Amino acid sequence: MSEAVLHIKAAYQKRVKGGYPLLLKEAIKNEHDLQKEGTVVEVLDEQNQFIGRGFIGKQNKGVGWILTRNRDERIDERFFEKKLSAAFNQRKRLFQDPDTTAFRVFNGEGDGIGGLIIDYFDGYYVIQWYSEGIYSFKEYVIKALDAIASYTGIYEKKRFNTDGQYIDDDDFVEGERGEFPLAVKENGIHFAVYLNDGAMVGVFLDQKDVRKTIRDKYSKGKNVLNTFSYTGAFSVAAALGGAAKTTSVDLAKRSHRKTIEQFSMNGIDYEAHDIVVMDVFKYFNYAAKKKWVFDLVILDPPSFARSKKHTFSAAKDYKNLLKEAIAVTEANGVIVASTNHSGVDMKKFKGFIDKAFQETGRSYQVLEEHSLPQDFRTNKQFPEGDYLKVVFVKKLGK
Repeated sequence: MSEAVLHIKAAYQKRVKGGYPLLLKEAIKNEHDLQKEGTVVEVLDEQNQFIGRGFIGKQNKGVGWILTRNRDERIDERFFEKKLSAAFNQRKRLFQDPDTTAFRVFNGEGDGIGGLIIDYFDGYYVIQWYSEGIYSFKEYVIKALDAIASYTGIYEKKRFNTDGQYIDDDDFVEGERGEFPLAVKENGIHFAVYLNDGAMVGVFLDQKDVRKTIRDKYSKGKNVLNTFSYTGAFSVAAALGGAAKTTSVDLAKRSHRKTIEQFSMNGIDYEAHDIVVMDVFKYFNYAAKKKWVFDLVILDPPSFARSKKHTFSAAKDYKNLLKEAIAVTEANGVIVASTNHSGVDMKKFKGFIDKAFQETGRSYQVLEEHSLPQDFRTNKQFPEGDYLKVVFVKKLGK
């Protein structure tokens, strides 16, 4: 592949030299020299001193990634095989766990290659490409998988069209096409996943520790409300933990059918639980008017959401959403407050929680905190990558 040279502005040199892997457009002195996506670049400071080598690939606020700080290391087939091999070795224990057959095997910059995500689903791999730049290395990635892993088949998700959304085309890459739903396990919980049906497969793997905690510690005998419930994975975990009843609320019509499927995968009578297709904001108002309260409320909204009457941004609106949740939580009940917004760190998120309780005149106790599970490796120099914040909060009172 061709190689270009990019110079980092003096104001950004300390950060980039300190290990920050994302190439920000504003940090590049000669941005007019930005080449087409996939171009390998040598990154230098203003004194032409070597910083690293990476590639051009537009993703979020960045225009590329640094992959190595070793001047002698090339970005070639061997490089990708080495990175994938190291990542797989880190997850060796997970491959040996009969109770978990779905997990992450490569987590972007956390494993050394920004923009590249690979998940494992019981014999199948799903590759997520977050820029045209990283997609240009597809042949290297597939060859690396062939060299280090056995598999039934490979699927892919392209997430790099002009408005940052998923490119909807045939996701199958090679091997054998799967029959869906594919049954996978996570800490003994069964989930139905679809590797060929759009951007999302049916379960968010980053919440596995939270689901286990809900099942094992917070559900027995409880009346549980799961908002923004998607396919009802949290509800299934709560039901398996002995919840008296769960209520799953999501605006998407397909969530009803998908939640029934996930309950059925685990031998749970879905008719004993409520599955509501409704705007969550509208549901909170409805529940408050009915004076319904819940022992456990799960609040895991997307970073951004839009309905006919509401636009939600976690960075701006989470506090007010949490106030709605507090209103329908039983005294001494628990709220599982969660956000995946990369621009909100744990300190700021806990500030939202504190203000929400202050403004509702209620006291609270933080019971425990969670972030990404171990298979979602992160880079300490890239805090944005450690995006998940989950706080279990007890609403104190009589």
